[in-house]
Amino acid sequence: MPARTQLPLDPHRVYRTRDFAAWTTNPSRTAKRLVEEGTLEQLAQGLFVCPKQSRFGRVPPDAREIMRAFLYDAPFVLTGSEQWNALRLGSTSVFPMQLVYNTKRSGEFTFGGLRFFLRRVAFPERPTPEWFAVDLLEHRDMAGVSLDRLRTNLALALAAGRLAAGRLQETARLYGTKRTQEIAAEAAAMTTA
Repeated sequence: MPARTQLPLDPHRVYRTRDFAAWTTNPSRTAKRLVEEGTLEQLAQGLFVCPKQSRFGRVPPDAREIMRAFLYDAPFVLTGSEQWNALRLGSTSVFPMQLVYNTKRSGEFTFGGLRFFLRRVAFPERPTPEWFAVDLLEHRDMAGVSLDRLRTNLALALAAGRLAAGRLQETARLYGTKRTQEIAAEAAAMTTA
C-alpha cells in the first residue's frame, strides 16, 4: 500500500470508503489508518473528509461536497433559508438544517456536525430564482414569513424585474401546489394592475 505522502488526497474533498479501492484491496482498513494518522476525519459511517487548514484552524467541509459524496454523484439541489433569504422576499430565518432535494434518499442526516434534511421530490436541473421563490412559498412556515408579507414582496420583486412573472407561474405550475399556483398568479396580477 502506498505511504501516507503518496496518496493523492485533495484537501476539503469528501471521500466514501469505496473511493479508496483505487489504492488498496482493503478500503476499510485504509480509511481507518488514514483517520488514525489524522489525514482524514470521519463524518459518518463510510464518509470521510480530508481536512483543509486555514490560519484560523480546520475549515468545515462544504455542504455541496458532502452531498456529492453521500449521494454518489446523483442529482441534487441545496435549498433552505440561505437561498430563500437571498431572494429578498421578507424571509430572514435561519433554518437549523440544510434542505436537500435529490433522487435517492429521504430523511434527516448529520455529517460532521452539519444537519441535512433530504427529500425525494421533483426539482429542475438548474434551479432559477423563480424556482427558489416557489420553494419558499411551499415552505413559508419553515421560513417564518407571513403569507401577506410574502405575497406583497413577491409582487414588488416581479414589478422590479428581479423575478419574471411568466417563469414564476410556469415554475409554480410544474413544482408547486394548487395554493402556490394561486399565490403566484395573484402576485403576477398585482404587478399588471
